[in-house]
Amino acid sequence: MDIKKFAAGIRNALFPQDITCELCGGEVFDGGRFCTKCAPTVERNDGTVCPVCGRRTARPEICLECKAEAPRYKRALSVFVYKNGGARLIIKYKNGAAYLKEYLGRLMAEKAKKLPPCDCVTYVPITKKRRRQRGYNQGELLAEQVANELEVPLVHALDKKRETGDQKALTKRERAENLKACFAIADRAAVKGKRVLLADDVLTTGATADEACRELLIAGAREVYVITAASVEYKPLPEKQKNG
Repeated sequence: MDIKKFAAGIRNALFPQDITCELCGGEVFDGGRFCTKCAPTVERNDGTVCPVCGRRTARPEICLECKAEAPRYKRALSVFVYKNGGARLIIKYKNGAAYLKEYLGRLMAEKAKKLPPCDCVTYVPITKKRRRQRGYNQGELLAEQVANELEVPLVHALDKKRETGDQKALTKRERAENLKACFAIADRAAVKGKRVLLADDVLTTGATADEACRELLIAGAREVYVITAASVEYKPLPEKQKNG
């Protein structure tokens, strides 16, 4: 018997988490996570996506960013589009609602089955200081759930050597420069010759995943795939911004 799953079943029976909407707190009567008002705002990333970075696109083709500079990972997929209710759900998870790891992790594992079978799961690390502040690494919790669902080992392959600050306002190129050399291999043997699944909460431009992937490949990983709970919709820049 899986003790963790048994304990989780008892906890959920005694303290169900789906009797109120995860977003507005209103009552939910169908056993779901969201009320009828909030549910449509949480968009699954199941439509037209870039076949490389996995972000929602307007047309079924590789996005211009992946065409201009192919990422080091083979392919990325995500469960939700990071907007409206989907963004609010991830923000809630990152800011204290760690219990959402089970819900998000199960969905991520199901999505990851569309990728080639991987030998192990790892995650994007955070610094020790950041972990103390938050109390947990959101990527690690998701990776643990994904690994359990897929029945493959969870490995601590990477460490983060320094803080990189808030990257929200940075371009993809600026993010890449800011992230340069911020990760270090923690366990080379765990990934050498392996097909690795890298898990995280959000894929924005893909710069963080790409830098983590760089270190994994240097350590000898055969291939790296990425799975996230959500990803930001790809929107090409208007011609004026491209040229200016």
